[in-house]
Amino acid sequence: MIQAIVKEMEINDFEVPEDCSSIYLGGGTPSILTSDELRLIFEGIQKQYQWKGDIEITLEANPDDIFPERLQVWKEVGINRLSIGIQSFFEEDLQWMNRAHNSDQALKAIDLAKEHGFDNLTIDLIYGSSTTTDEMWRSNIRRALDYDIRHISSYCLTVEEGTALEHFIRKGKSAPLDQEKAVRQFNMLMDTLAEEGFEHYEISNFAKPGFHAVHNTSYWKGVPYIGYGPSAHSYNGTKRQWNIANNMKYIKAIETGHLPAEGEELTAIDRYNEHVLVRLRTVWGINPVDLDEEFKAHFSGKAQEFVDSGMLVEENNRFILSRQGKHMADFVSMELMYG
Repeated sequence: MIQAIVKEMEINDFEVPEDCSSIYLGGGTPSILTSDELRLIFEGIQKQYQWKGDIEITLEANPDDIFPERLQVWKEVGINRLSIGIQSFFEEDLQWMNRAHNSDQALKAIDLAKEHGFDNLTIDLIYGSSTTTDEMWRSNIRRALDYDIRHISSYCLTVEEGTALEHFIRKGKSAPLDQEKAVRQFNMLMDTLAEEGFEHYEISNFAKPGFHAVHNTSYWKGVPYIGYGPSAHSYNGTKRQWNIANNMKYIKAIETGHLPAEGEELTAIDRYNEHVLVRLRTVWGINPVDLDEEFKAHFSGKAQEFVDSGMLVEENNRFILSRQGKHMADFVSMELMYG
């Protein structure tokens, strides 16, 4: 797989700038890679791209994969930001979510990362699960603050069709999700982190000043990017490309010098709808000046309806989700879309 990914860097000719502003190793579990495998990947990147200074290089890591030896290698290859999938500091939550790590490993992972000089950490926390009481959720937030975590990505647990959780709920083996509790816990999160000086710069992301995720922010602002590996997506403002999801088919195609990818040319409507979907989730909101003429009237009329209902606020010519609107972000986005 690693050899195929490196080979793809040579044959994937999707048009994006050669200058690199961030690197993100994620999706799947890159924290299991050996030092030799990581070095191969970075050698491949360095052959294709240039970057200046200390750009953000993020690795997604499971807590149970974090050991001193690996942390040292990550430092050596240039990784300077870790995204750790904590999810919860409580054993009952982790077991219910079927996570591989336990609560002790979650705490130790953060300790080890900090001991090895990783000060730029982001952790994932999940709220709304049937095992997470309000007090437990409050404790999860407080624990992250006590560890001086400067970036937190927090998501409401959702039930995807065909998953084990969906099956258990349908069979009555697990309680259905409590939407009122999810709303309450999201409010707790927003209130607590605001009091601690965090910026709520995207629906699910909170950061201390200076610690916004460069990579994710670029994505939300429509900066071109390229992805390598199975299922990886690339985007350059007018086109999108995505690789096949099947691992073996991906490897076999790359071995023959063929890129197993599909793509599409984005229409004006596609670009407008994606701009609405992505930007509305952020603190930067949507400025009608940035929209094509054919969509300005449609957007402004719909947006004003949501301002009147309290879902949006208008600040400096930008429409931004209100606190109430953050709970209904998907609905508001769908209503603002065209077609």
